[in-house]
Amino acid sequence: MRVLLINMPWAPLETPSLALGILKRAAAEKVPGTQAEVLHANLEYIDWITSRTEFTREEYDYYALSSYFLGCGDWVFSSALYDDPEWKNEEFTEAMREELSESRMALTHELHASAPEFIEELAERVVAEAPDVVGFTSSYQQNVAALAAAKHIKRLAPETVVVMGGANCDAEQGAAAHRNFPFVDYVVRGEGDVAFVRLLTALRDGATPTAIPGLCWRKADGTSVATPMSTVPLPPGAILMPDHGGYFERFAASAARNWTEPLLVVEGARGCWWGEKHHCTFCGLNGSFMEFRSKSPDTFYDEIISLAREHQVLDMYVVDNILDMGYLTSLVPRLTESGYDLRLRVEIKANMRRSQLRALAEAGIIHVQPGIESLNSRVLGLMDKGVSGCQNVRMLRDAAEVGLSVAWNYLRGFPGERDQDYDPIIEQIPAVEHLTPSAEASSPITIERFSPYFNRPELGFSQLRAKKHYRFTYDLPEEELYDLAYIFESQPQGIGEETAQRLDDALQTWRDVHPASRLTHLDLDDRIVLVNQRRAFDWNTLELTEPLEIAAFRLLDRPRTPAALIRDLARNFPERPAAEKTLENTVSDLLKHWLRLGLVFTDGGQYIHIAPRAVNGELLRLNVERRPDHWEVSDDAEAEEGTGPRLAAALAYDGP
Repeated sequence: MRVLLINMPWAPLETPSLALGILKRAAAEKVPGTQAEVLHANLEYIDWITSRTEFTREEYDYYALSSYFLGCGDWVFSSALYDDPEWKNEEFTEAMREELSESRMALTHELHASAPEFIEELAERVVAEAPDVVGFTSSYQQNVAALAAAKHIKRLAPETVVVMGGANCDAEQGAAAHRNFPFVDYVVRGEGDVAFVRLLTALRDGATPTAIPGLCWRKADGTSVATPMSTVPLPPGAILMPDHGGYFERFAASAARNWTEPLLVVEGARGCWWGEKHHCTFCGLNGSFMEFRSKSPDTFYDEIISLAREHQVLDMYVVDNILDMGYLTSLVPRLTESGYDLRLRVEIKANMRRSQLRALAEAGIIHVQPGIESLNSRVLGLMDKGVSGCQNVRMLRDAAEVGLSVAWNYLRGFPGERDQDYDPIIEQIPAVEHLTPSAEASSPITIERFSPYFNRPELGFSQLRAKKHYRFTYDLPEEELYDLAYIFESQPQGIGEETAQRLDDALQTWRDVHPASRLTHLDLDDRIVLVNQRRAFDWNTLELTEPLEIAAFRLLDRPRTPAALIRDLARNFPERPAAEKTLENTVSDLLKHWLRLGLVFTDGGQYIHIAPRAVNGELLRLNVERRPDHWEVSDDAEAEEGTGPRLAAALAYDGP
C-alpha cells in the first residue's frame, strides 16, 4: 500500500512537519507492506509562486502567521476549494478594507486568483504517483488548502482514499469537516499516532474501520458518522521519533533556502502540567488532551542526538507546550556534556530560577518562550497564570544575564481587568527598556476552542460566534461554522481604547530604544557598581556602598514585599540604632529613591531589582536572536490581533 502524506501551505517553511514525520515512521514500522512518503507542498508552493510573481519570505510569513486572526491565508485557497477564482472577492474586500493596506489587499487577491491553478497542478502530480491513501495534516491556516487539494485529488482519482487529521480536526472541528466536505473519506480526531495506523491496517486488510476511536467515516449512503474520541491519551513511550527523511533535501532545492535556515523539530512531551492544575483561561492549544506526558530522559536524549547526526543539523525546535521540569536534572546535564553545539528553542514557565535558566543556556538552549503575557499580577491572576508581574520581570532580567533570548507577547482584553491595572505598568516601562521587549503591540485576546473562556461562559464571554473570516471563506451555515472554527468573537472586554493605545505606544517605544538601552550591576562584595544608559534616567554610574543598601539590593534579587524586606534586613542589622530612623522609614525612602532611579520594578505590593549582572551581555545581542525564524513576528501593523511567539511556536507543532 502506498501512502502519500501532504504538508500544505501555510505550514512553516524552516521545519518539517512533526505530525507527518511521526505518521510516516508509524506507517512504515507498524503496517507491514506500506510505503509512506511526505510531499512538502508548502515548499512546492514557494517555488511555484516565486516563479510567477514577486513574493518574499515576509509575505509568506504574513499569510502563514501574522494574518492568522484575519484568516487571509485560508481565504487565499478558498477560490480553489470552491472552483471560483473570484470566490467572495467583494465580501473579503469589504471585511478587510480597514485591516489591509492597498498593496496587501492587491497581493491577497492576486494569490487568491492563482490558487486554483496551483491546486490543480498539485492534484495532478499526486494522482500521477498513484497513492492508495493520501493524508493531510491541517493546523492553523492549512485547512482550506488541504480541503481544496483533497477535493481535486478525489475528482481526478475517486478511488484514492483521502484522510485528514491535525489540530484543525480535533473534536467537533473534525466532525464538522467530515460532515461538510464529502470528498474527505476519513477524519482522524485527536492524537492520530494509533488511529491512523489502525485505519491503514483496516484499509490494507479490507476490514471495517468503524471501531477506531475518534474516527469520522461514512455509511454506504454517504452519511457522516463520528466514532467517540478516546478518553485515554497516548502514553509517552508510544510517541515515536519522527522520520524527517526527504525534507532537508527538498528544502535545499527550494527557493526557501535563500530565505532561512532549516531546523529540526523534536518532541519530548505532550499536554501541560500547569494546565492540568490551572488551565490558563485564554489557552486552547492543548486541544482535547491536557494530560501531561513526557518521554523518558534517555529516550528523548537519544532522539535529539540521533536526529542531529542523521541530518547534520544542530538547530532544533522543541515543540513541547511546557518543559518537563524533571528534565532539568536528567536530560539537560546530558545535553551539556554531549559534545554537540546544539541550539535549542523551548517553552518554559516564567517562574524558573536563574540557576535553572543558566543550566538551560549551558545545555545549548538559546531561546525560550516563557509565556509572560503581562507584567501586572492582578491581570495574570485573571489568566490563572500562576506567576506575578515581578516574577515575569525577573525572568526577563535573569534571561538577559545568562544569555537566553526571550520571546513573549503582551495580552489584554480579559474580563475584570481595569485601566488602573495598566497605569503603573505603563509608567514603569521606561525602567525596563534594557530588558527584552514584547514581540509586538499588545494583543486583545481571541476566544479559542478548548479554552476555559470558550467552555465556561460564566467567566465573561457569552454569545460566541465564529470569527468573521470563516464567513467569507466557507460556504456553510452559521451552525456549521461554529463547529468548524477554532477562534471566536464575542463582546469586547477589558480596558478601553485610550489605555490600550497608551500601552501600545509605550511598548513600541520599548522596542525602538531597547538596542541602545543598558542597565547592569557588578557586585564587588564591599560595594555594588551600577551602569546605566536608558533614555528616561540621566545618571551613568552609581555605587552602593552603605551596608544596608547593599543588603537590600541583594535581597531584591527576588520579589519581596517591603515587610519581608524589612524583616530580612532586621536579621542582618540587629544593632542598627532605632533613634537614627526607623528601619521601616529607611526602607520606604530607599525604595522610593530606587524607583526614581529606575533600579527596581514594583507590582502587586512586591519589589525586585532589574539590573542584570554585568557579563558583557551587549555582545550577545545578535539580531538573529531577536528575530528567530521559528518565532518571527511580522512588524506589519495590518494584523488585527497580534500573533506573536505563542502562536508561532504553536504553528511549529502539528502533532498527529
